[in-house]
Amino acid sequence: MNRTDRLIAIVLLLHSRKTVRAKDIAQRFDIALRTVYRDMKALNEAGVPIAAEPGEGYSLVEGYHLPPIMFTADEAGSLYLGAELARSFTDFSISRHVDSALMKIQSVLPQDRREYLQQLQGSTTILAGPKRAVEGFRDDVLRTLQDAAVHRQVIHLEYFSGHRQDVTRRQVEPLGTLYYADRWHLIGYCRLRRDYRDFRTDRIKALQVLDERFSEHHDFSLQRFVERFMEIKNPREVKVLFRKPALRYIRDRVYFGVAEEKETPDGVIMTFLVPTLDHLAPWLLSFGRNAEIVSPEELRERIVAFARDMVHHHDGTGAKNAGGTAETGRDTPAPAVPASRSSEE
Repeated sequence: MNRTDRLIAIVLLLHSRKTVRAKDIAQRFDIALRTVYRDMKALNEAGVPIAAEPGEGYSLVEGYHLPPIMFTADEAGSLYLGAELARSFTDFSISRHVDSALMKIQSVLPQDRREYLQQLQGSTTILAGPKRAVEGFRDDVLRTLQDAAVHRQVIHLEYFSGHRQDVTRRQVEPLGTLYYADRWHLIGYCRLRRDYRDFRTDRIKALQVLDERFSEHHDFSLQRFVERFMEIKNPREVKVLFRKPALRYIRDRVYFGVAEEKETPDGVIMTFLVPTLDHLAPWLLSFGRNAEIVSPEELRERIVAFARDMVHHHDGTGAKNAGGTAETGRDTPAPAVPASRSSEE
């Protein structure tokens, strides 16, 4: 990015936030602090009213507004692709608003860029699994939770606990929302449990925003929460050789914990770090001969037993065992977020 583009981007950043620290500007644009100070001086000399508060950061003087700024073709295209990804990989609470947002973007574009965006729409397709409505989900609940988190308002929940199979009443300090496993989750400090908790929004039976406001949780970061959420305690290492015909279809490898990929003449050996082998067996079986277990031997044995049970089930020689396997009697859970990764209530 040249300096002119960077200066414009810095003004846009200042316009979008109340204050911005110099080190955050340096990190965002990958420049030195000394360069940040020079850029701020240049903007002031160019007539941009920037205030500097010691210990706080930089801000635009109140009342200053930027003139309308037009999207470039690349920016408009990026917004379109981002909206399409949101439509494809999140639920109806997001996808239902994508069309109106794109229409507003197109309405402010000049003719040549509108035509570019229309051509991009006609030549781009994103394949994703079928979208399903989540039973019990309400769009207004998600918006209410997000507003309460922004304004730091305490909420009262009647919540159905999946672990205890009962409804509890509790006060929660909402800190953010997180989307995973096809559902929206509220991350907040539960006053009942006196700890940070993960609440599925479709299990919220009643919601009330209270007048009470809570203090900022300086020791909490949603990003750090997600990082801890993704940690695996006592991970097991699994190595699988995927032969070349299977490589184009291995879209779920990140979900299953891939840590390394090594090319070989026969294909790619992928190393996974997983909390349990249960989820991998049925997934790997779907690749047939194009997936070969390198290690551990236990996983190979599980797949053999799983395949044998499937044969017995379909040729009528196996025992009828709903929800489990004829030989092992164990349940074979569908791929899901491992319990060790979640503090979900």
